[in-house]
Amino acid sequence: MSKIEVDTIDKQSGSTLTLGGSGTAVTLACGATQSGFGRSGSVNWQTTPKTSTFTAVNGEGYFVNTAGGAVTANLPAGSAGAIVAFADYTRTFQTNALTINPNGSEKIGGVAEDATLSVEGQAATFVYVDATEGWINVQNAEDTETGVSPFIQATGGTITTVCTNFKVHTFTGPGTFTVTNGGAPGGSNTVDYLVIAGGGSSSQGGSCSWNGAGGGAGGYRFSNGTASGCYSAGPAPLGASAAPVTAQAYPIVVGAGGARNPGVASTGIPGLIGNDSSAIAITSTGGGAGRMAYPGTGPAAQSANGGSGGGGAAPWPSRLCSSVSGGAGNTPPVSPSQGNPGGQTPNNNNSGGGGGGAGATGGNASGSNTGGNGGAGLASSITAAAVTRGGGGGGGGLSTQGAAGPGGGGIGGKNPSTAGVAGTANTGGGAGGGSGVSPSVNSINAAGGSGIVIIRYKFQ
Repeated sequence: MSKIEVDTIDKQSGSTLTLGGSGTAVTLACGATQSGFGRSGSVNWQTTPKTSTFTAVNGEGYFVNTAGGAVTANLPAGSAGAIVAFADYTRTFQTNALTINPNGSEKIGGVAEDATLSVEGQAATFVYVDATEGWINVQNAEDTETGVSPFIQATGGTITTVCTNFKVHTFTGPGTFTVTNGGAPGGSNTVDYLVIAGGGSSSQGGSCSWNGAGGGAGGYRFSNGTASGCYSAGPAPLGASAAPVTAQAYPIVVGAGGARNPGVASTGIPGLIGNDSSAIAITSTGGGAGRMAYPGTGPAAQSANGGSGGGGAAPWPSRLCSSVSGGAGNTPPVSPSQGNPGGQTPNNNNSGGGGGGAGATGGNASGSNTGGNGGAGLASSITAAAVTRGGGGGGGGLSTQGAAGPGGGGIGGKNPSTAGVAGTANTGGGAGGGSGVSPSVNSINAAGGSGIVIIRYKFQ
């Protein structure tokens, strides 16, 4: 076989040599290109995604968006060397498939039927060869690779955007905080949080004009705000470091307040401790119950301890000879502290101590007539607006009830029949102490307020 040496083509111009003969080998100079040797296998990709039925054009590739439903692509009339390609734009072919319809009676892979792309991230290229086999798939890929954001991405709770670049997830009841992308140090990979437990319910006074104690606020735990910035978290000594997260589902528990303890108030009725809240490995303890005449270290006495302690109150006739202290806060202990102790009732006092709050100790009953004030809560602007939560309940009083602790605490009851007020929902507020009543009247103490969980992070 002869060989033709082509050395007259300008090496710089990139001239094209087209030969119509056969059986002859040709050597092309540097820079020359060829034509008439069939398609090279590439397409020109159209960057406007298709979302409904369309007809493909020879030489073009298409990104197909099936997020809103299935799509059909009609192939052009077949001619040798014709080429088209398709790719899953939204990676939803597994949910809504792309149907590829041949032109009339033409074939795809030797079969005169539709073809279907139904794999997540699938892409395929078809070349028309001849009438026998029709369109043949020369390349198929199942590419699910995506770019990874350096910022946290998550779902769950009520989601709001604050300060432009931050997401806030608020849970007022149980749920799941699902992290779909754990982010990176250069973007975000930790979250700020506020986790508040349910507040304690109050104790109930009875005959002889003695009055109940306020419930303690639910444990109040929060980070210092450095991970997501742009807000005031609260006093710096109490703020903990932001919590790291990874791509997983985090169960969220929002504690209910301690229930109102019913009964006949002839002997005095203690309150009930609030329920714990938890999220992303952080647990806040329920608020302590309002105490009613159970000094010592037994279970009844310990129930006054909690995130913040319940106030103390003494029944008749022990009020004449002994004081009753409030419950301990920050129980079990964590650092930074999650709350403060409750206030006491002194000897010969007809009023109850206030429940401890997230920001302050509950007030002591004073004189013989005035209930102790509930301890103040703490303010946080994790949701953008500053909100105070975690207030203790005021003690019940013979003539003057203890004030509600700012942040959802309830005001104390007042003798003879003004009931204590419940803690406010989703603040972890302690309940106001019940007032003294006759032995035949049901208790008029109150329930603690439920807790809340708030998570915040930078998303862009």
